[in-house]
Parts: sequence; C-alpha cells; structure tokens
Amino acid sequence: MTVGGIDLSGSATIVRPAAINILSRHELEACKRCDARHQGLCDALHDDDLHFLSDAAHRSAIAKGEVFVTEGNPARNFFNINQGAAKLYMDLADGRRQITGFVGVGDFVGLAAGTRYAFSAEAIEPVQLCRFDRIELRAVSARFPVIERRLLEIASHELVIAQEQMLLLGRKTAIERVASFLEGWYRRTLCADPGAPLDLPMLRGDLAEYLGLTIETVSRVLASLRRQGVVAVAADHRISILDHARLAAIGQTFA
Repeated sequence: MTVGGIDLSGSATIVRPAAINILSRHELEACKRCDARHQGLCDALHDDDLHFLSDAAHRSAIAKGEVFVTEGNPARNFFNINQGAAKLYMDLADGRRQITGFVGVGDFVGLAAGTRYAFSAEAIEPVQLCRFDRIELRAVSARFPVIERRLLEIASHELVIAQEQMLLLGRKTAIERVASFLEGWYRRTLCADPGAPLDLPMLRGDLAEYLGLTIETVSRVLASLRRQGVVAVAADHRISILDHARLAAIGQTFA
C-alpha cells in the first residue's frame, strides 16, 4: 500500500531497537514535551516507542516569511508542525497566487504530494517542525503498522478539508464563509474557554484570499458579527467568540 508516495507494503527491512545516546535522550524528552506530542502522527506511538520516530525526525526552526516547501520541487520529505502556523499556496500561470489552506500544531504537511510538491508552504509566524525523509519514515512504518493507519487517517482528513473548501467557495455567502473559518480554526486550537481570544496568525489579506473575498468584505463581516454579539474584536485584532452556537449556525446555513 502506498500513502503519499510512501510504499507501506512489501518486505521492508525490520528496524531493530538501538541504544539511545545522550543527545537522543534529550531529543526524546523534547518530543514528549512538544505541543504536537498528542496530535497527528506523533500520537500514534506510545512513549516507550517514541524514540523510533524521534530518531527519524530532523528538527528545524523556520522564520516568519520563510518558505519550507516549494511547489514543483521533488517531494522527498514530509513535515510535522510542532509550533506556529503556515500557509499553503499555489502559483498560477498568470502570476497570481492562490492560498489553499493554513496549517498549525499537529498538522502533517506534504502527505498527499506525488513525486513533486503541488504547493508551497510559507511560515506566517515562527515555526518549529520535524522533517521526515520518506525513506526513513518508511522504515519506521514497517515496524509500527499503527503509523500506516495514522497516515491513512491524515490523508482522509485532508480529503474532507478539500471537500469542505469546495463547498465553502462554491455555495456559501461571505458571512457563512467567515463564520465557518472562525469556528474551524477555534476547534483546531483546542481552546477550552469559550471566551478565550482566538489568535489568527494569518494576515487579513491572506484570510480574504483563502475565502475568496476582499479584505473590505472580511472587515465588514467581522463588524456585522460583532454587532450581533457573536464575536468581539480587540484593538490588536484578536477575536473572542462570544456565541459558539450562533457562529456554528451561521457557518452551516446556505444562501
């Protein structure tokens, strides 16, 4: 079976346990404390087996504005976001750019790529990530079939997101688009307090482009939601969701 270009079937060589050196122990402890430890791919393994995945990870710090995936380049790696957020985009033939999504902590980037990346990824705030070489990840998957299952779950989730995006752009009004996005981003950040401010790391222009709207329309929609008592917008543009039920209802209705 192949998932995202990884051949997860066949008679791959079984990886044998190896002694963990001092550096690996420090990295393993960092893995256990990582914000993404219990999300995405990393959550597939128990703490006792986590070092196999940790040893295959190449950790990187990406500065805000830095591109770490380039459309058209050979898709040799996958990326797990441990901290921060990034935008995914495609460059059109006429020079325009289309933002296709945003990823945050726990998201796995590049799984659906073929032999070359079909998109670019740029950090919209400082990002900490783990880069996995396809061949190295294949070896870990051979030992732990649960990783294969998790990769399939991630791929399925990406398809659902793509379908939701088509629905959002094709059928929803401006206010429904913004409400859907706010509710979805809130769920992704796992906020426990319904009144906690919602940090949107993307620029309003990026959000407008993703939603197929103008910046002015996004601003008008947020002002409308604020007047209805659904959200509160602070001076620093942080958003607090005041009425989750109403926001969800707006996002799920159709014109």
